[in-house]
Amino acid sequence: MKVRTRIIPILWTEDDPDDRLLALDAFRGARASGDLRFVEDGNELLDYLNRRGRYAVASAAPRPSLIVLDLNLPRLDGREALREIKSDPAHRDIPVIVLSTSRSEDDILASYRLGVSSYLVKPTSYDEMVKLMEALGSYWCDWVELPR
Repeated sequence: MKVRTRIIPILWTEDDPDDRLLALDAFRGARASGDLRFVEDGNELLDYLNRRGRYAVASAAPRPSLIVLDLNLPRLDGREALREIKSDPAHRDIPVIVLSTSRSEDDILASYRLGVSSYLVKPTSYDEMVKLMEALGSYWCDWVELPR
């Protein structure tokens, strides 16, 4: 089987500007092939998905093939955003990966029950983040068949 590399839109929800910069730098350092876009909280995530406000123009908000979601967000947190995504027939087929600092069994179990594809704990170093981005890029961009 030939591995293919494709550029998929990845929507990353992260409120911390330093964590966004680290993720973007690690993603580039891993030479991952996704089109990485960031939103800062659950409300902005839902605006993006539903093409509201500054995301009303389709070219400003291509449908993501993958969502990376932090749980602890201001305004509408990741748990509520996840609940809304997975209850909406227009979005429930988009895979969601939780990437959180929380190792709480309650958070992990609740996330899986709400329909996440994976639950990952945020790496604590740049090198670990690059390794994670390499693995995510390879898995989601090269191997997985995603709905269009």
